Amino acid sequence: MQINPSMGDALGRYLDLASDQLKLTASNMANIDTPGYKTQGFDFEQEFRRQQSGLDPAGPQITTVDGLVARPDGNNVSMDREGLQLAQTQLKFKMGVELLKGQFSSVMTAIHAETK
Repeated sequence: MQINPSMGDALGRYLDLASDQLKLTASNMANIDTPGYKTQGFDFEQEFRRQQSGLDPAGPQITTVDGLVARPDGNNVSMDREGLQLAQTQLKFKMGVELLKGQFSSVMTAIHAETK
């Protein structure tokens, strides 16, 4: 049985990015009543590809999200957008955990196969 350690590394980076996305969404939600606050975000897939390249191991490049409607106080946080973002990120995180569990299960199968 062949074990692919780079797959485990990629899944670790994927879960780290999902965690960063959840923190950013929570921060946006926490600032819904802060006058002048601008919604922040990052492109998940682009960040994952960038981190996979190994050229820039730094965290995600966070920017303000353009195209959102601002309220009279200058705040543009939308709970609808953040709720959707939260649900999508939870699904990504759950998928990453399931894939990682599959990796560990393969390792355990390989370990037990040699003892038989």
